[in-house]
Amino acid sequence: MPSELSNASPSTEAAPDRAQRFARALLEEAGLGLDAQHPWDMRLHSPDAIRRALAQGNLGLGESYMDGEWDCEQLDEFFARLLRSGVVDRVSPVALLFHALQAHLLNRQTARRAWAVGERHYDLGNDFYADMLDPRMTYTCGYWKDASNLAEAQEAKLDLVCRKLDLRPGMRVLDIGCGWGSFMAFAAKRYGVQCVGVTISREQCEWARQRYAGLPLEFRLQDYRELDERFERIVSIGMFEHVGRKNHRTFMQTLARCLDDDGLCLLHTIGKNRRRSVPDPWIDKYIFPNGDLPSIGQIGDALDGLLVVEDLHNFGADYDRTLMAWYANFEAHWPRFAEELGERFRRMWRYYLLSCAGAFRARDIQLWQWVMSRRGVPGGYRRVS
Repeated sequence: MPSELSNASPSTEAAPDRAQRFARALLEEAGLGLDAQHPWDMRLHSPDAIRRALAQGNLGLGESYMDGEWDCEQLDEFFARLLRSGVVDRVSPVALLFHALQAHLLNRQTARRAWAVGERHYDLGNDFYADMLDPRMTYTCGYWKDASNLAEAQEAKLDLVCRKLDLRPGMRVLDIGCGWGSFMAFAAKRYGVQCVGVTISREQCEWARQRYAGLPLEFRLQDYRELDERFERIVSIGMFEHVGRKNHRTFMQTLARCLDDDGLCLLHTIGKNRRRSVPDPWIDKYIFPNGDLPSIGQIGDALDGLLVVEDLHNFGADYDRTLMAWYANFEAHWPRFAEELGERFRRMWRYYLLSCAGAFRARDIQLWQWVMSRRGVPGGYRRVS
């Protein structure tokens, strides 16, 4: 998710025209403007948009967009240019200090609080996600190496995971954060395995149980910390972003506890470039409550002495294309949900999808697949791509 426009400068307290001059100078360094001369420029409808952005960073910028105080024809490219330029690192709102302290000092992803993201985000409605996602309902990054559309990219990603895990008929596989069951169903049909999936979303769990009733799949409404049984393979695709830095070690201990001695596990997660950053406040408030992107260093610390890293693969640039495909689907099907969800939700969701696409395009955030074993693969692990 996009880095916050953080740390307010003294211009925040100055007259509106001074704040606007300060903002204009920063944006010009990023190749952006305030007068909509280019499709990636801002178009201001209210001077309050600048004041809110300087005072509250991305929280203020996003909320002012939701309130209609500014627009941008190509919001994705606006964020790509903004983040690539590095100008956001030169601002720091005091208003976000409490948010930063919470992220560093508190466990915001306890077993009790972990259910919030399922209730607020993933339980939004299966019909809504069915219209935005691919036919398998895969809500994670696609693999576009040889794909020409979203469905092909998601199938390629699922098959890539299966091949990296070296799945074989009859294996018992655990999926932590199984979503709507796209990986489990694909693996069962294509590779003949049996799967157990855990999720904290009631909507996802019930939908998957009904859709895949005829396959050797078990869907559980369960927190990962409760797992204590052995599997030959373990996969977690797009769930680790919700675990939180205070629980990374607990998650890896769960993997080590549940993985057979000669087993393999694959962790598919969005990641950040810096260890000492804080969760984006707008994303935290409106999209993924208590989310916390890991860094490579944090993941390394968490698995130290528990697991052997066999392979690390970054294809974060593919998330840009995935998000743009989701956005196209969202806009195409929006009339079905307009009356129920309203225009402010539409602007919120547009900001979410396009700001994240811009962040991946700027390489501000990444997508990693980690392959790990308990004791190291004899003779070495051979990467598949």
